[in-house]
Amino acid sequence: MSTVLPEVTLFTGQWVDLPLEEVARLAAQWGYDGLEIACSGEHLDVWRAAEDADYLAGRKAILDRHGLSLHAISNHLAGQAVCDAPIDFRHKAIVRPRTWGDGDAEGVRSRAAEEMKLTAQVARKLGVDTVVGFTGSAIWPYVAMFPPVPESVIDQGYDDFAERWNPILDVFDDHGVRFAHEVHPGEIAYDYWSSKRALEALDHRQAFGFNWDPSHMMWQNIDPVGFIVDFAERIYHVDCKDTRLRPQNGRAGVLGSHLAWGDPRRGWDFVSTGHGDVPWEDAFRALRAIHYDGPISIEWEDAGMDRMHGAEEALKFVRSKLWKLPHARFDAAFDQNSSK
Repeated sequence: MSTVLPEVTLFTGQWVDLPLEEVARLAAQWGYDGLEIACSGEHLDVWRAAEDADYLAGRKAILDRHGLSLHAISNHLAGQAVCDAPIDFRHKAIVRPRTWGDGDAEGVRSRAAEEMKLTAQVARKLGVDTVVGFTGSAIWPYVAMFPPVPESVIDQGYDDFAERWNPILDVFDDHGVRFAHEVHPGEIAYDYWSSKRALEALDHRQAFGFNWDPSHMMWQNIDPVGFIVDFAERIYHVDCKDTRLRPQNGRAGVLGSHLAWGDPRRGWDFVSTGHGDVPWEDAFRALRAIHYDGPISIEWEDAGMDRMHGAEEALKFVRSKLWKLPHARFDAAFDQNSSK
């Protein structure tokens, strides 16, 4: 059994208001091993990176200066626009102007797909073999199934997903890069059964797997540890974010009631890793059992905690759960053939 401890990285998506140089400095100061760089804000512009070798070299140099590794980059925001319907003001706020263009919905989807293809190319140039992100979904607006939605519409949604993502994944294959979809409400795969169906829609091609983030499973009442076991061969990346469940005497539901993050009337909230109800020890034991050997990336979100405090504390918490594995089974001493 391996005794090498997983590297712990910081996802930069919640830090894009700061320059990548500053986030790298802070992460190194706190003791992180590396970063999971978001393709948003100033941190990484894949359109520019695909065209400008000097720009990409400059991104690498920032990591080198601070002694940080890079195992994955993420492009959740462009990925969201690949399949979403409708495309509206929400997407304009998150995608790059080059991807938004004139705002024509199909044009946005097409340019978002092109950006995802470029993301695979940039990942390979960075020496990275995993891209984390979202897929979007044409059928998420129908999740409540009322007014009634014909089964054919749901079928068309998965067909649309396959039609739009297979050409993207072809480019991923060409560059030896995998896509780790974050199972998340709003996406084509948001729980156990929709994840199975997404894999089926793509004919189980190896380029598509999952980013295991338990925070989005907890409030849906999905077992995050069981997900690891059931999809063992498709866990391509791990993000650590926690969820605190606090039902308010039957008043608060799983959908959030349109209440702001941090509102005590909510039935659940995202919190800093270690402050919620995710069974982290069970999860990390399961990840080691399936031989996951990638990074453990901390995605920090907590409306009730300063991020400078939270990011450092979360690192210490995660490291406390990542002990070395044994060289042999604990009961090997009872083996009659063992040396004495």
